[in-house]
Amino acid sequence: MSNIKNIAVFTSGGDAPGMNAAIRAVVRTGLYYNLNVFGIGRGYDGMVHDDIFAMDAKSVANIIQRGGTILKTARSEEFRTVEGRRRAFENLQKKGIDGLVAIGGDGTFTGASKFIEEYNIPIIGLPGTIDNDLAGTDFTIGYDTAINTVIEAVDKIRDTAESHDRVFVVEVMGRDSGLIALRSGISVGAECVLIPEIKVDYEAMMDRLDRTRKNKASRVIIVAEGDDAGAFAVAERIKERFPHYDLRVSILGHIQRGGSPSCMDRVLASRLGVAAVEALMEGRRGEMAGLIHSKVEFTPFEKAIKHIGAVNDNLLRMVDILSS
Repeated sequence: MSNIKNIAVFTSGGDAPGMNAAIRAVVRTGLYYNLNVFGIGRGYDGMVHDDIFAMDAKSVANIIQRGGTILKTARSEEFRTVEGRRRAFENLQKKGIDGLVAIGGDGTFTGASKFIEEYNIPIIGLPGTIDNDLAGTDFTIGYDTAINTVIEAVDKIRDTAESHDRVFVVEVMGRDSGLIALRSGISVGAECVLIPEIKVDYEAMMDRLDRTRKNKASRVIIVAEGDDAGAFAVAERIKERFPHYDLRVSILGHIQRGGSPSCMDRVLASRLGVAAVEALMEGRRGEMAGLIHSKVEFTPFEKAIKHIGAVNDNLLRMVDILSS
């Protein structure tokens, strides 16, 4: 067991539904074990600029259902510098903080790894990102809510598409990862799902659209934002081939980041928040807490931040089978 007495929690990178549930779990678990708990505003930037404050049970009351992050998040160019990290460490020392819980994605854990390397401060990470693109966990905090947001939006789009016999190209988030597009595409019955991990076979897509035109009153194509130039480029290619199509483009954008977290994300965030504090007390550092086959596991930052390059072939096969 470690001698940690004072811990701090912060959120970094893009916000994700469930981050507040994770903050709540960290704070209340720390208090349960008689630790002093601090919050850091605006991620690493707040650490550099001493935006560090004590938190108690009341600080996290009535936040489990809220989207976003009460601790805010921001980019920090200063933390990328040796001087910035030195100032951050000095600010933590002033408060006597001897352990950190970092909630975020690969950029957050990359910064944490550098901080540990230079100052040997214990840090445990929680996977907070809607992209689900971290190794070491089956699902990241925010992913389930994001795909359910996509499903709800596309279901509504499908209603108007069917009323007008339209083809909709819907762009979802996922610049480097197509996992939002793939899972939500299966869930909404999309005709095609285009993801950055797989080179687009436009001929196959055109053939499928042409083949299904007589059987379906509406067709939806899901495109991850990182695929080629996105939905507008895909729509332009379709229009060139089928100028008679009544074609529309819908960019879902940041609505995927917001909203009240799902039950799954709340429970996931709570389980991992408890595990993170207990891991610090056990002397762990430089690891991300994740859930693998319903069991909490710990993965070193350097392995967690390596994006999952391969996608599930079975999911891709399902798209082909079910869209026919």
